[in-house]
Amino acid sequence: MVKKILFILFLSFSFVGFSQEKSIDVLSAAPNPFTNSTKISFNSKAISSVKFTVKNVLGKTVFKKTYKTVKGKNSFQFYKDDLATGMYIYSIQDKKKVISKRFVIK
Repeated sequence: MVKKILFILFLSFSFVGFSQEKSIDVLSAAPNPFTNSTKISFNSKAISSVKFTVKNVLGKTVFKKTYKTVKGKNSFQFYKDDLATGMYIYSIQDKKKVISKRFVIK
């Protein structure tokens, strides 16, 4: 009886975990490392707006901008402007999800 209850609980949690739809995914920056600019690319499941944020390794936000997305593949150029060389953490955030990765300015 206990095994049946545990099995039912396991199945119910599994379905909840797999049914969560990802709203944005496949985030990348190319080239990485870069000197002047890099192309930020990601996929969006719907038309929406996302916040693009760049933070230094200390966690201070050094760049922030909102972009409108289209359903499918999205991309935009990021220019380093007056940012110093080093490693940075960039992220894309919509209403449901945040994805973060890192790039290097050389």
